[in-house]
Amino acid sequence: MSFKQNTKFDDKSRIGLLHEMERHFNSRDIEYFKQLLHHEDNVIRTRTVCILAEIGGRRVVEAISDTLTNDKDALVRHEAAFALGQLGFTEALITLSHSINSDPSLFVRHEAAIAVGVIGSEQGRDSLQQALSDESHEVRESARIALANLDYISSIERKGKFAKLTGG
Repeated sequence: MSFKQNTKFDDKSRIGLLHEMERHFNSRDIEYFKQLLHHEDNVIRTRTVCILAEIGGRRVVEAISDTLTNDKDALVRHEAAFALGQLGFTEALITLSHSINSDPSLFVRHEAAIAVGVIGSEQGRDSLQQALSDESHEVRESARIALANLDYISSIERKGKFAKLTGG
């Protein structure tokens, strides 16, 4: 599959593609959606991240992590950080930690910090501690919330749904 680059993507084309995406969603076609992560339209890329998180599990962590690191659009990167947090796999922590401390968008840094807290692994603590010095108040507060969740998780023996929900 190949997508045209540098062309204006109109609403009619987008609607047609969304119908096509629904068919591929129903068949759980992960490879199709991985290709869409490179589509020219940020609306399609954002929706694709959500769909991959819904159908892909651990198999899509690398593709969504790559989107978090490399997509040119901050909203798409934000959605990738959110999705990685919701997936909850520790494999995402390296990418999320990098984004907390280096993404140019405070929007993305904030969501990456929350995602680390939702994952709830001590492996993310150092990057959250560093984020307490971020220039953005929102990022600092997000890091504080995420650290509070890590503290809570480390104090309990059984890590159920409530522990995940307290991450942000």
